[in-house]
Amino acid sequence: MKVAYADLPALAGKEIGASSWVKIDQAKVNQFADVTGDHQWIHIDVERAKREMPATGTIVHGYFVLSLIPKFMFELMQITGVSQVINYGANKVRFTGMVPVGSNVRGRLKVQTVEPKGKGITMTYEMVIEIEGHERPACVAEVIMMAFP
Repeated sequence: MKVAYADLPALAGKEIGASSWVKIDQAKVNQFADVTGDHQWIHIDVERAKREMPATGTIVHGYFVLSLIPKFMFELMQITGVSQVINYGANKVRFTGMVPVGSNVRGRLKVQTVEPKGKGITMTYEMVIEIEGHERPACVAEVIMMAFP
């Protein structure tokens, strides 16, 4: 969805929709482990995880799932008439469900507030990261971004 900077306030309280699905395979999880140094066996030791994990396999890092938010956000909303858009922070993040490696995930975006701040605006939005075929989401995050004309 393309939206002009001036039209952002009208989106407050509205659900924008869901992104396309993204498959998270073991190779991507291993790369994330290498980049972050988080090599817990629950993420990278496939054989042990098959024996010991309730999901009967490795699970995706919570912070890997969280790191997909900008991808989902910019797929769902392209803001025109801006010089820059930056991540400002998060008010609340909850990891509400394990993501088995090999799963497809997507983001569902709802704009909560749009408020002036300095020379730009802050937009607070909720991103629910869903797991295909699962009732419970992987992550629910209240995120803040700033945009400047």
